[in-house]
Amino acid sequence: METATAEQEIETFINSWGDGNSSVKSGFLELYRHARAMAGVKFHFVGRSGVSYSLRPRGSRQREGEFFAIIDVIDDDPQARWLSVCFYGDMITDPEGRGEVIPGGLAGADGYCFDVTGDEAGAIDYLKERCREAWVRVS
Repeated sequence: METATAEQEIETFINSWGDGNSSVKSGFLELYRHARAMAGVKFHFVGRSGVSYSLRPRGSRQREGEFFAIIDVIDDDPQARWLSVCFYGDMITDPEGRGEVIPGGLAGADGYCFDVTGDEAGAIDYLKERCREAWVRVS
């Protein structure tokens, strides 16, 4: 689903998230709000209970199916959710080497993925900067 409907689905998902994993939930909320504040961003949201909930922001100049970030809440254990945040390799830098390089792993393109399992110092701020960097490249 895209934009208005996607935002409704995202809000429903957030509101249904229990008290567990509060730092992961907080991180997801920060990334969502950060992307939502960017001018011209549209959202695609794919929820697959027991697998993942995937927030995929797209810039106004990107075509259907292209995203500047993929922000997944991994739901294989709803009591121990974690984030996997991925970017295409040509859209960001990783100056601190925090990401895992994924050769050909994002629709055949090279990418970076960053896992957040708890309250890692500075992780969400680092990812917000990567989101901003990717958004600038596509806007």
